Amino acid sequence: MTPTGTARRHSGLALALYGLLNPIPPGFFIAAWIFDIIYVYSYNSLWTLAATWLITFGLIISIIPRLINLVHVWVGANLSQTSAPRVDFWLNVLVIILSIFNAFIHSRDAYAVVPQGVIISTLVVLLLCVTNIQLALRVRQTYEG
Repeated sequence: MTPTGTARRHSGLALALYGLLNPIPPGFFIAAWIFDIIYVYSYNSLWTLAATWLITFGLIISIIPRLINLVHVWVGANLSQTSAPRVDFWLNVLVIILSIFNAFIHSRDAYAVVPQGVIISTLVVLLLCVTNIQLALRVRQTYEG
């Protein structure tokens, strides 16, 4: 609530940018995970190089949606500490932190990426699945409630 007693409105442009850019980084991270799995079976170093670029692009593009989400969750409407947007925010922050470590692992020689790179890529994809399931349940509650 603002000092005048009216609910705070969020910027339409910010919400549009968030809706446009938020689904892109998971695509990059999932593609990097698939490329890591392909590398495990083929040992063609091209796959780890491509995975490195995908992780990097995913991290770069994830900056804007996370900043918008930060303002929306922490400055916006008064939400309880355990609300779905806050859980979504923290899960995405954890995905970004793991992806940063993953980018450093993938910057090594191709043979040094396995198994740590594959394990972290798998953890990132699992966290993305949990985040999207949580988001789907939140949308479902919005429509039912």
